[in-house]
Amino acid sequence: MDYDVLILGGGIIGCAAAYELSKYNLNIAVIEKDYDIADDISLVNTAIVFDGSETKDDLMSKLEHIGNSMLFDITKKFNVPFKRVGSLKIVQDEEGVKILEDMYNRAKKRGIENIYLIDDKAVYDIEPHLKINVKKALYSGNTAVICPYDLAIAYAEVAFDNGVIFRLEEIVQDIQKITKGFKVTTNKNKFTCRVVINTIPGDNYTIDLSRSTIKNDHNRIQYLLLDEKFKCRLSNVVMKVKGEDNLINQVPTLSGGTLIGINTNKSLGFKELLEEASNLIPEVTKDDVNSIFYDNYSKDLMFIDDSNSTKGYIKVTGKHYAEITIAPSLGKMLCETVVSNLSSTLKKNFIDKRRDFYRFRDMTKEQRNEAISLDKRYGKIICLCNKVSEGEIVDAIRRPLGARTVEGVKRRTGATFGNCHGAYCISKIIDILAREMDKKPTEIVGDSKNSKVLASRIKEFNDM
Repeated sequence: MDYDVLILGGGIIGCAAAYELSKYNLNIAVIEKDYDIADDISLVNTAIVFDGSETKDDLMSKLEHIGNSMLFDITKKFNVPFKRVGSLKIVQDEEGVKILEDMYNRAKKRGIENIYLIDDKAVYDIEPHLKINVKKALYSGNTAVICPYDLAIAYAEVAFDNGVIFRLEEIVQDIQKITKGFKVTTNKNKFTCRVVINTIPGDNYTIDLSRSTIKNDHNRIQYLLLDEKFKCRLSNVVMKVKGEDNLINQVPTLSGGTLIGINTNKSLGFKELLEEASNLIPEVTKDDVNSIFYDNYSKDLMFIDDSNSTKGYIKVTGKHYAEITIAPSLGKMLCETVVSNLSSTLKKNFIDKRRDFYRFRDMTKEQRNEAISLDKRYGKIICLCNKVSEGEIVDAIRRPLGARTVEGVKRRTGATFGNCHGAYCISKIIDILAREMDKKPTEIVGDSKNSKVLASRIKEFNDM
């Protein structure tokens, strides 16, 4: 066999499973079709960590609850931004009250603590800056916010340092059962393995022909990222529930900004987005908006098919809005199933630590001077808006599974996400990528093979 375990898909679930499995004496590879891992995570590097009270599905609730409790230790160990904040689900009519009561009763039945059904007075005591009328709210002290891309990168880097092979730019074309395992065919290779963990949502292969499939069901969520100078932001995660599937939420980002998400089945223009956002935060104006992002908001839908786990095939189907929350618990569950079937043993030399890195904007003056004394590139600021230094960008490129695209640098460092949107720093990032990868600037891509940032030079010279 080429591998003991093949993980298909390098998203947050695949990276979490790779990390957990890397603790054991197994030969593991992750196959990912894109240039980079965790490409399934939104550009908005802020996600809500749920507590399992809102979902109707008992298994998803359990995975959320366990994942929520695991994330504090994981993020501390890997130096991933994470903050425990409260959440308020607010409603303004009797229909909404009924939805909240159902959520509260489910939460109590499941044994979820630190969650309360409260009246309007208690809402304003918790969130005094909220300026809209509220009938009732569901408050949870378990909710948190996290940088999901940082979590996925941390999982993958530690797995890589413990021997997991990441095969990028390989597209899985088929999976077939063979006598003692499986044959996985990609656009570049054919592999044999004992176990397959398939985390690619929506894809079906020869081995899946007799299985039922799940149709991905999602709304469109549209984000307004407000300027950090916006003064009327709320300190809790606040969700205005408008029905079973539609809601508006305000999330305090870990960088000090405010993110407003409008989850709806309609496509809205900028003016309409502002009107919707003002229903939660009346003070918001067009001048407060820094960026607009669009993404799919996957509903309460994920299916874990481990019916053939003893034969070596596990499939995770569908997408879920709380995917970041359930990743630690689902990764651990997948690992335990595989390890039990393969009778694997723990590594004696497992490295449960992420390689150190610097974030110039978060450092003290003494720490900055120390970093600059070791590497002068930390004293050269490339992104003025977010205070990202050349040293950080070089480190992001040279690290395990390092950035090879402009998008990869942006996600890892936060460069170009400031008020100028890269107008000052994008050309410098391209030059650094070209230098570090020994390529021409015109060969650098934005995010994928066919996304070159520069079409060509204006004029070629023999000498410069």
